[in-house]
Amino acid sequence: MQFGILGETRVRHGDGGEVPLGGPARRALLALLLVHPGEVVPTHRLADEMDPTGALSAHALQSQVSRLRSALGAGAAIERAGAGYRIVVDPDDVDASRFERLAGAGRAALADGDAGRALVLLGEALELWRGPALADLPESETARAAAVRWEECRLGALEDRIEAGLRLDGHRTLVPELRELVGRHPLRERLAGLLMRALFAEGAQAEALVVFEETRRRLADELGADPSPELTALHGELLRTDPTPSPAAPPAQLTGFVGRANEVTEVAELLKTARLVTLLGPGGVGKTRLSVEVAGAGGIEGRLCFVELAPLRDGAGLPHALLGALGLRGNGLQMGGDANTPVGRLVAALSDRALLLVLDNCEHLVDEIAGLAARLLTTCPRLRVLATSREPLGITGEHLYPVRPLDGDAAVQLFTERAGAVRRGFTADPEVVRRICAALDDLPLAIELAAARSRTLDIDDLAGRLDDLLAVGARGSRTADARHRTLRSVVAWSWDLLSEPEQRAARRFTVFAGGATARSALRVCGTDGETLEALADKSLLEVAGGRYRMLETIRAYGAERLDEAGEGTAVRRAHAQRLLELVRTADPHLRRAEQLEWLPVVAAEHGDLLAALRWAVEEPAVETAFELLAAAFTYLWVRGASASVAPLAIALLASVGETAPDGLGEEYATCVLLAGAASATGEAGRQVWLRHRAAAGEALAAAWPGDRPGRYPVVLLLWMLRNAGGPDPQGAFALVSSQRDCPEPWARAAAHYVSGFGHLGQREAATAEDAFEQALEGFRSLGDRWGIALALDALAGVAGARGDRTREAALTDEALELTERLGALEDSADLLVNRGDHLAPDDAAGARTAYAKAAALARRAGSSTYLAAALRGLGDIALEEGDLAEAERLYSEALERIDPHWIKSLGPRVRTLIGLGRVAAARSHHTEAREYYRQAAEVAAAVGARVPEVLHMLGLSGKAVESVLGAAAAGR
Repeated sequence: MQFGILGETRVRHGDGGEVPLGGPARRALLALLLVHPGEVVPTHRLADEMDPTGALSAHALQSQVSRLRSALGAGAAIERAGAGYRIVVDPDDVDASRFERLAGAGRAALADGDAGRALVLLGEALELWRGPALADLPESETARAAAVRWEECRLGALEDRIEAGLRLDGHRTLVPELRELVGRHPLRERLAGLLMRALFAEGAQAEALVVFEETRRRLADELGADPSPELTALHGELLRTDPTPSPAAPPAQLTGFVGRANEVTEVAELLKTARLVTLLGPGGVGKTRLSVEVAGAGGIEGRLCFVELAPLRDGAGLPHALLGALGLRGNGLQMGGDANTPVGRLVAALSDRALLLVLDNCEHLVDEIAGLAARLLTTCPRLRVLATSREPLGITGEHLYPVRPLDGDAAVQLFTERAGAVRRGFTADPEVVRRICAALDDLPLAIELAAARSRTLDIDDLAGRLDDLLAVGARGSRTADARHRTLRSVVAWSWDLLSEPEQRAARRFTVFAGGATARSALRVCGTDGETLEALADKSLLEVAGGRYRMLETIRAYGAERLDEAGEGTAVRRAHAQRLLELVRTADPHLRRAEQLEWLPVVAAEHGDLLAALRWAVEEPAVETAFELLAAAFTYLWVRGASASVAPLAIALLASVGETAPDGLGEEYATCVLLAGAASATGEAGRQVWLRHRAAAGEALAAAWPGDRPGRYPVVLLLWMLRNAGGPDPQGAFALVSSQRDCPEPWARAAAHYVSGFGHLGQREAATAEDAFEQALEGFRSLGDRWGIALALDALAGVAGARGDRTREAALTDEALELTERLGALEDSADLLVNRGDHLAPDDAAGARTAYAKAAALARRAGSSTYLAAALRGLGDIALEEGDLAEAERLYSEALERIDPHWIKSLGPRVRTLIGLGRVAAARSHHTEAREYYRQAAEVAAAVGARVPEVLHMLGLSGKAVESVLGAAAAGR
């Protein structure tokens, strides 16, 4: 007989049948006896617990005992013992006792490192629970004590079971459960720690940090306590992850590599001495696969970065493609200045970095790639380039390695292996296979396409069809042109053998520039999963990493078929709508804790986003183009890829004139911001910005009136930053500040952040601090770690201005930990400069270390502006040490690198000009010093505030500042 008290009180026979117990009194009596099976429970306690009103008499209790005995029969004995009763049962027949035994055994297995056994035992234990323990007992002391004890045991077992699951890499299924548990038990630190670990395992590191912060705040608010050492240690561990961006790896290969072992060795050896090697050969000969194998062979100094160039249509996107593959931001917030061009950032990032850069499929952009490769190889001495192309790049130092078709035996082996993969037990006469491969010029791609047909065609039939297909002029030639004809004939033949639904899906798939998920392919191609799988079986599609891809040779042929079918416009419109749906879905997530989960999702579609935008601009599909740019804006900004779409934004604006299209005002303003990214578009972007800025500002103000939200809050902050050096910086400032009561939480947090600087300018430090605190709280509530770092940095500045160096350093370090954890190299460099400024008055050595580290990070990120700020700090140190020549050199280099159009440049420019003035004054060059001070005052006044307010906001003081103020007064 089995007894249950973890839920309603139940008794079951050995065959599973339930024992009828009768009314609630008998159920309560049995539950009380089963709390401690075998132990005597006094009659007065039984009476009091069963009826807290005291109305249950001894006779009534005895009557209930008698009826319970009858119900249980021989399955259990209820004995009278002294002044009470006890039930005689095996403790393991009671679910509560069995739960405690299993939970203890599971915990022991977990401690011994046997997570698999622990998971089984703990699962069995938790399955015994059917509801709240002792659910049939009235509210009483015994019931409360036992229920609390067992509930604590249940939570402990849950935590142990989740711990075991995490050790077995079950984090993906555990996150939803953990979220619910943390919501119900917000002060339970172990649950919070488990959720942090599960999120970290999923790649949602920033959300894990938000969980810690929320737990810390609740503990402080409700218990007045700090997090435990264990939870604090876990938090620190999450923050210490290496922030170095990871370059793109070669595509995963799903088949074995046949017949080119010697070539792999030869190319790898060549790359040890040659810095540019080009694998040369016709399409389908296996250049890409050879480059992948060489890259994975090892033995070459440095890291590896693989760049697929086939999706690019023109050279304008080439630097951005390389920046993206390297894991670097294209331009971030630096929306101006030639020093921050994408090529300049590449040079800065690779200048002292050992790297093998694989550039795949160069032939359609050979001139542009040749120019960029030459620039990078000249300026980056530790860089090596492995290119694949149908023609040489034609630059000095290039070593050509012709890639030949497979030799006869390797070709036969390749065909046999691929045919065996689609047809179990495949066998064929080697001579027939050799004849097929020879007819295909031993080209690997042609062999794979033909082998895929052996699933449905007999080998002799296959050979006969190929003989007919290639009878004219293909087999006797070994020239590149003939091989191109051979490959095209085989692609066409494979295509013609497809069913109509397969051909339709294949030609429609060609609109995807970078491959597609199954969901996107099904939507855009209007097909089903079976058809996609059939195309993969026939080697028309490849599947890797959850995405379908089409080789460029096949894609080019299919694109011709798409246009011939008259479907091009409709399918490209469907493709653009699918991309629009994706970026619209992702946009709100990119401003919240889950942004690290969504960024890779959108980044995987970057090539297709550009393709969809290009089609929408060229069609033109004006509304779709504006909506795509606006919905993708947050992604482009966070990713640092906004410059990659700037030429398209310029072209779009040229098609609509200088007023916002009806109903698209906010989208229009977004487009103007993107078009003005001068690092990508130079003078053309600057002119577009000047023509459209006023209309865009009006459109943005109309979209964000303050009492209701617009659609794209990130644009507000970027608008203010971009207008900092414009004719109306205060107008842009006021627009953002007006959103402090906006219903949109991110805009509200940004408004508090921006308004804090206004209060600083008025020397209202306490009010400014309050605004920054509100911004911090807002960003924390959303989980936006970049916003959190911004607010922490601002609060650190306030603390430093009032002399609280301890708080200043702590806040800066917390912000720095966040940006380093995010891999935000530029923001980390900025914060390190701030740290140096904090340390400089008392710790010159520590300040120098911070500035030097900031300079190194800025160089890795290719950021001239942040490098300038670090050089300015090093110049300050040199000046304090009396090395005037070194200080002047550092200040001068910093001034050359600073972008004058960016709000973050204000402080570095003012400080650098003051530094040069101090150097001149130290040399008694007073006229020169006054000129530098005058320029510093002019820069400070450019933001529309009084110079003293700006200098105070920057935390500056001293004799040099008095000279600046004197220069400002003289200027008036």
